[in-house]
Amino acid sequence: MSAEDSIPAAAAGSTAGTTPGPRPEPLRFFGTTWLHHDRGYTPPRIAVAAGSLATAAASCLVLRLAYQGLQIAAIGGFVTVLMVAMFAICSAMAFRHTWDGFTSRHDPERQASLRGLLTVGFVGSLLAYFLRSLTEAPGEKLHREEYEEARKQYEKRTTRRSGNPKNRRRA
Repeated sequence: MSAEDSIPAAAAGSTAGTTPGPRPEPLRFFGTTWLHHDRGYTPPRIAVAAGSLATAAASCLVLRLAYQGLQIAAIGGFVTVLMVAMFAICSAMAFRHTWDGFTSRHDPERQASLRGLLTVGFVGSLLAYFLRSLTEAPGEKLHREEYEEARKQYEKRTTRRSGNPKNRRRA
């Protein structure tokens, strides 16, 4: 695996821009404004924070209605406790998984195996998204690190030697 293979596809250099070198990978809802916090970076952050919190609150309302449905059906306390525990545990695991995803890339195989758990624990993912959007664009830290590493590798590859090697002094 070469150094170029470790650079995200969106960060690889191309000739179709104004500046040579790697390009920042766009973030959902933010595009590339996360790089310099320009061109309207703050309003999407506020909207993402408010939207994820509102969606989490609406989701909790839906879960409350499902809980009341179980109470009306009088299926028993054991099943009710199992349902509440399932949503609590899955939400906690989804929160942690989503939070970790803001600082490192997930393994695609593990991601696929956790898909059901993450679906059940969607409230935890929404809350992680809300909390991260209070400090930065969700995923900004990871993308910034990858972009800076790609820039360093690009600079390292493109720096030229100074002088003509033929004119070197012989020892």
